[in-house]
Amino acid sequence: MENASKIQNVILENRNRLNISGVVDVLNFDEEIITMVTELGILVVKGADLHLNRFSLDNTEISVEGQINSLQYSDKAAGGKNSESFFTKIFK
Repeated sequence: MENASKIQNVILENRNRLNISGVVDVLNFDEEIITMVTELGILVVKGADLHLNRFSLDNTEISVEGQINSLQYSDKAAGGKNSESFFTKIFK
């Protein structure tokens, strides 16, 4: 398996604080949904009043606070290969 050598931690505390390692990029986010590329695929976090507290590309870690209702992985790339991340669009 290709993903067997990759390590990712997902820590959910009381459904209101989420810490994730192995994050490569954040594709988009708002108060209800955060879509990110991780080493193990696309991860979508859904909830309410979501806030991106910490995002470090150097450490590949992200911290989210708010009411977290679901976490969903997908192996498919979101938006295809020409899709640009949220941060790429901002810093153009």
